[in-house]
Amino acid sequence: MDEKYIDWERGYKWKAHRQWVEDLSRRTHRVLLGQNQFAEVAARAVRIESRTNLLFSFEKMALRDAVKTTAGAQLFAEELYGFLYGRGSAYRRFERWCNAVEALPRKQTRVLTWPLVTIFGFIAQPEQHIFLKPNVTQIAARQYGYDFLYSSRPSWETYASLLEFSETIRQDVKDLRPRDMIDIQSFIWIQGSDEYDE
Repeated sequence: MDEKYIDWERGYKWKAHRQWVEDLSRRTHRVLLGQNQFAEVAARAVRIESRTNLLFSFEKMALRDAVKTTAGAQLFAEELYGFLYGRGSAYRRFERWCNAVEALPRKQTRVLTWPLVTIFGFIAQPEQHIFLKPNVTQIAARQYGYDFLYSSRPSWETYASLLEFSETIRQDVKDLRPRDMIDIQSFIWIQGSDEYDE
């Protein structure tokens, strides 16, 4: 495997996932909820995310502010568990998670952004969830010839369209043997970002 790809793209994302499994697995998350340790769940999630460069600094700050209050931490911890492991359709769980993120306390910057809504599913369950950076993803979809149904307000319709785009890519590049959504998201980033222009 290409060392530059591991260094620049996959390595730190996979490391964040491994840290999540270690610090905030489904069982650990459930136990902490049962003990009303909402702030601890939020702190672990924020700490793991903070070691990546996936969110903008204003999003990181908005998230930290949102879970500082007891109510914010509880809402975040309970609804994150519901999104990742709850019952019901993917649609229902995603929409409920978006509503919860929107309801988090805010100081200055809004918390309801695509990166914030999609980062934790991506880190926790990269086999099924993908991270959305709007501008880069729209550019990549255009260049790919995929009709991405994008809306700036997080919704299931856009996320489902992204999942379909991801599956299209997975089928098209199956000879490269993508392992999970980390590889697919990295492919999208490389397609849409000027970071790799040569």
